[in-house]
Amino acid sequence: MQFQFNSDSSVMGTANVAERIEEMVREKLSRFEERLTRVEVHVSDVNGSKHGADDKHCTIEARPRGGRPIGVTGKADKVDDAARKAANTLAQRLERLFGKEERHKHEPRPDKVM
Repeated sequence: MQFQFNSDSSVMGTANVAERIEEMVREKLSRFEERLTRVEVHVSDVNGSKHGADDKHCTIEARPRGGRPIGVTGKADKVDDAARKAANTLAQRLERLFGKEERHKHEPRPDKVM
């Protein structure tokens, strides 16, 4: 699974933030790792230097093998909290997606014996 991290210029300590968030997201999505080709994380501070409630946004897009991309967004006062919310939401969505695939798999019809 490829991992890509993007941030805007207002998110401080980009290298450290990137490492922490990548580790946390990989841990949350570890059970789906074989089914995903790529995960992209985008973090931003909507207000820039001003402070405000839920002004840190984290958008995560996962690309399942052979499927359509799934994107989620988390908002919080801190970048790490926003990333955690988004990763939890993405894990739930992937669980539903892959769970449905498992439930709807059909066994091949047995040959009729005559």
